[in-house]
Amino acid sequence: MKALKQLVFFSALLLVATSCSFFGNLFGGGGAPTAENPGQLSSATGLRYNDEESGSFQVSEFEGQPAAPNMRFIEGGRTVLGSFEEDLLSNHDNVERTVSVASFYMDETEIANVHWLEYMYYLGRDSSQNPAVLEAARPDSTVWVGKLAYNDPYVAHYLRYPGFRFFPVVGVSWVQANEYAKWRTTAVNMQLAQESGQGEAGVPAGGRIPLESGFVIPDYRLPTEAEWEYAAQALIGTQWLEELQTHQRLYPWDGHALRNPYGKQMGTFLANHKRGRGDYAGIAGRLNDGSLITNYIYEYPPNDYGLYNMAGNVSEWVMDLYRPLSYQDMDDLNPMRRDGFLDDIKNYNTEGSNPTGFTSLVSDRSRVYKGGSWKDVAYWMSPGTRRYLDQDSATATIGFRCAMISAGTSH
Repeated sequence: MKALKQLVFFSALLLVATSCSFFGNLFGGGGAPTAENPGQLSSATGLRYNDEESGSFQVSEFEGQPAAPNMRFIEGGRTVLGSFEEDLLSNHDNVERTVSVASFYMDETEIANVHWLEYMYYLGRDSSQNPAVLEAARPDSTVWVGKLAYNDPYVAHYLRYPGFRFFPVVGVSWVQANEYAKWRTTAVNMQLAQESGQGEAGVPAGGRIPLESGFVIPDYRLPTEAEWEYAAQALIGTQWLEELQTHQRLYPWDGHALRNPYGKQMGTFLANHKRGRGDYAGIAGRLNDGSLITNYIYEYPPNDYGLYNMAGNVSEWVMDLYRPLSYQDMDDLNPMRRDGFLDDIKNYNTEGSNPTGFTSLVSDRSRVYKGGSWKDVAYWMSPGTRRYLDQDSATATIGFRCAMISAGTSH
């Protein structure tokens, strides 16, 4: 009997050792396979990965989503979107509602003049590009022109003069901002290919690097309205214990005041905005926000996600098509309006559709922009306020920043 027990014991040990050996070989070190450590063999078929002689399935190395230039991680979660300001215009177009937003990345600053000049340089350097492509990328510098004002120097100087390099680019339409995001995705991924040792030889014709390669970033794009509003609120800074937030925020900072209440910067404004009629910067010797027009993209304190100028400086394009009832016709997970679904443009008095001559400005080309600008009063700096403009329009008060998904995560 004793001998039988010993035999069973040693058989069990052998089985465990065999299993450990198998799973160690299968998963490359023990434990279940992961994206970063898929093992040498398929957990579904047992077939070997990356065997060039047999032409087996190739599984590239992966160390997580690469760091993307200028991007800050925005941890997603549940929030209440909507305007907490008094609805002065009685638009009722951003009524409060609870949604969940997946984690994503967002530029810590607005896209600056130097970034746009870099973009135009590479478009122009590529001899295969049609000259019309470069021309289409030029910002509209005439947005500074005023019939009853002398802003003419900004027409020639704002984009190109070195002193304005890190001021936000303006005069850029929603369409142009999207084209920039596409170019930026290609430019950054080509650079990552070089750094990974792939070089140009490892990049397929057409310049599109396969997602399976393991070293590319997801696409840069405009943020959705929900993402932008969520990031501007930065309620991660109001957490108290588990899933409790002490308060909502009227602005991207705490309180109802527009001035810094703490430290050496006490009394200074927290954002670049128009203080009142005719008051853009205060009086000489003690300027309030220090900015008659736009300002340095790193000026003013960042919010709790590390994002600069989510209120003031320039308003910013977001991805969404504008509809006044977007808050009503929505998904409560990652909401975004991409077209007229459930709210057809026929519901509005578009040009030529109304015999009375009244026309609505809402159309299938109306895009939302968020946040106040240097030319706006404080009301528009509340994250929940929203406005819209035709996607081909440009002004001296609207710029943009890019966003990017957090790929391979469940939150």
